[in-house]
Amino acid sequence: MPKFPFANPSRRGFLGGAAFGIGALAGFDFSQPAHAATGRVTDTVRLTWGLSGLNLIAKERGEFEKLLAKDGIKVEWLGPFPNHAPTLQAVTGGSADFSFGGSTTPALAAIIAGSPLVFTQFVVYEPRTTAIIARDDSGINKVEDLVGKSVAVNRSGLGEFLLVAALEKHKVDLTKVKFVYLNPPDAAPALASGKVDAWSMWSPGVDIARLDYKAHDIFLEGRDLDFQIDYTSYLTTRKFATENPALVRAVNDAFRAEGKWISENGKDAEYIAQKAGKYSDQVRDQFIALNRKYRYFPVNDEKFLSELQKAADWLVARKVLPEPVKVTDHLAQL
Repeated sequence: MPKFPFANPSRRGFLGGAAFGIGALAGFDFSQPAHAATGRVTDTVRLTWGLSGLNLIAKERGEFEKLLAKDGIKVEWLGPFPNHAPTLQAVTGGSADFSFGGSTTPALAAIIAGSPLVFTQFVVYEPRTTAIIARDDSGINKVEDLVGKSVAVNRSGLGEFLLVAALEKHKVDLTKVKFVYLNPPDAAPALASGKVDAWSMWSPGVDIARLDYKAHDIFLEGRDLDFQIDYTSYLTTRKFATENPALVRAVNDAFRAEGKWISENGKDAEYIAQKAGKYSDQVRDQFIALNRKYRYFPVNDEKFLSELQKAADWLVARKVLPEPVKVTDHLAQL
């Protein structure tokens, strides 16, 4: 297996980056009296959110907090975060309790780097719309046209793995394409200004960029990827899950309830997301037409875990992840 041009995240590098987040990383506060009967040592849960996705809708709609309040649990929202990796760093550093429901790939990268994280549940939403896009005037119309070009991706995340899969499927040598590691807020202007030739990105960023910068799909996950390599996931620290199993279960239940509501009320959900995301009616209507559905999988679902392990092994073999990881060693015991 040839070596691919990815920088391997180090244990020191990731944990050092855990200072990124919201507020001082003062560690967990367990000064409150333990609730032995309810399986938790805190009555407050600190959740992260971004400018898209289920957590945004849960925060804006307010029903999520009402549901947890019935169990005497108060919600604090921290954000917005640009993507999953910084929320993982916030959880590792102690300024948040849960990551915001993002890619399993940076989650596994963080675990490999030494973060004491465990998965609490998994989500699959369909259809999948992550895509590699290029501007209409770029001369890039197919994956093979990326040879000698630069592509913006988020390190060890959906953007990077999708580009790897696309190049492999079309038998393009990875060393012939320049991977430019940028988070979404920096990648969008880089594409607009021509500093990068293409961008591998998820919704809604890819949809906004496709419209605003007159771009088109080179490779679309739901259409062109032969198998799913990356999933949506929530994580907390092993310590938090061990000391608060009832609280983690309650949060899981609340997220599942929110996913059910979104699946059944797609139009209303997209109007909520648009208001916070501040994108056009045209993009919003495209999302409404997708009619997304959310499916949740608990951490004891053996079939799902088998698929996730296959995905992790695929990423390791291609050096997107720096070393093997056993998924079942990193699950919350609920």
